[in-house]
Amino acid sequence: MNENRVIALVRRPPSALEKAEPGATRVLSGMVKDTLVLAQAKAEAQNVSPLPPYTSAGLESWYQKGTDHYWGWSVPKDYAQAVYWFRKAAEQGHAKAQDNLGWCYERGDGLPQDYAQAFHWYRKAVEQGSALAQFHLGRCYGKGHGVPQDYAQAVNWCRMAAEQGDENVQEELGWCYAFGDGVPQDYAQAVHWYRKAAEQGHHSAQNTLGWYYEKGLSVSQDYAQAVHWYRKAAGAEGGWGYATAQNNLGDCYAFGRGVAQDYTQAVHWYRKAAEQDRAAAWNNLGDCYAFGRGVPQDHTQAVHWYRKAVELGYPAAQNSLGLCYAEGHGVPQDYGQAVYWFRKATEQRVEDEVYAQCFLRLFYDKGQGVPRDGAQAVHLCHKVAEQEKANAEFNLGWCYVYGRGVPKNPVIACKWFRLAADQGHSGAKEQFAALSALMSAAELAESARLHEEYSKRKRS
Repeated sequence: MNENRVIALVRRPPSALEKAEPGATRVLSGMVKDTLVLAQAKAEAQNVSPLPPYTSAGLESWYQKGTDHYWGWSVPKDYAQAVYWFRKAAEQGHAKAQDNLGWCYERGDGLPQDYAQAFHWYRKAVEQGSALAQFHLGRCYGKGHGVPQDYAQAVNWCRMAAEQGDENVQEELGWCYAFGDGVPQDYAQAVHWYRKAAEQGHHSAQNTLGWYYEKGLSVSQDYAQAVHWYRKAAGAEGGWGYATAQNNLGDCYAFGRGVAQDYTQAVHWYRKAAEQDRAAAWNNLGDCYAFGRGVPQDHTQAVHWYRKAVELGYPAAQNSLGLCYAEGHGVPQDYGQAVYWFRKATEQRVEDEVYAQCFLRLFYDKGQGVPRDGAQAVHLCHKVAEQEKANAEFNLGWCYVYGRGVPKNPVIACKWFRLAADQGHSGAKEQFAALSALMSAAELAESARLHEEYSKRKRS
């Protein structure tokens, strides 16, 4: 859900609102029209070609050129060129170009960032009834961009925009409520507007609503409802499919959430998402090949998909590729490469960092791919244990029992065994009992004090 968001420049068929706006295709002011009429008459008198009128199609063409340059569609991406074409169309009254020019000013794309100019152009588009510009104007009030911050005005303009029925605006308003972006954070309102957009067929909103149901965010957890919305967004009922939803639907089949577990179906949806260059789907396909889930086990194919995912910096794939090198699966065994990829993963998300640190600890402990360094191994084990991982706490206990990278200390060892035992680690329970039997009453009391002190710190 963790993706970059761009609001303004979404190519889509015109909504009913846009078709109905009487001022949305306004071409010229009366003064410019009069000028062209005079020029036409003079040209006819002099038998020369007349000036071309600014037709609706001409303005739309300028707007489209701006959009193409902004996104790099069929031409090199060039924000300065995008601004040039948006401005040409905006100055002649093209509402969407005015809104997009405001967006460029707000972000500083292709010209110096200028919130006052952004507000000016949003206001121009609002005067023509643009729902998207109303939404952007509301966010300006919410953020204090080009105007004094005013949450009441922000909510007023954003709601006014969303209530016109534009599904893109409704989805964006849901996102703003979810993250408190320009409006007060309100998950119930987020769900309300996501649902409004989803019911109109907005794929991103459908996927987000599915995610809320899967995780139980602001709604009762309901895997069947999650699958319902993922299927709609993924294109299971026909039409274009949203890649994130396709990957999420694959996860539902892989783990049996809301549907019977079916690895073949999981692979089917992961492939659909992979065809749209979704890094998570590439990683998931790698896992399917690595473990033979829904496809014959093939470590070479697993490495192929992991490599595609790591090219986009996907941390789980960095871990998996590191493991392939560590075990020689699909590639020649190479501890140096394994260490390289595990280190890359430690720079990423916490859940992947912990996994990678566990493996790095082993490499430092055994001197594989790096010089043997017991102190570094213990340091990494401490970092993992701080995340309350029972195995790491158990391993730390052994480090203090045998003096691996740290001085021998049965009191501290007993503390770590007890912490791991608190999380249900059976081996830690046995070691805690065995070690406790060898310790004095004073040592047991000190170990209990350290255990309570650590536990209290983690709870606070």
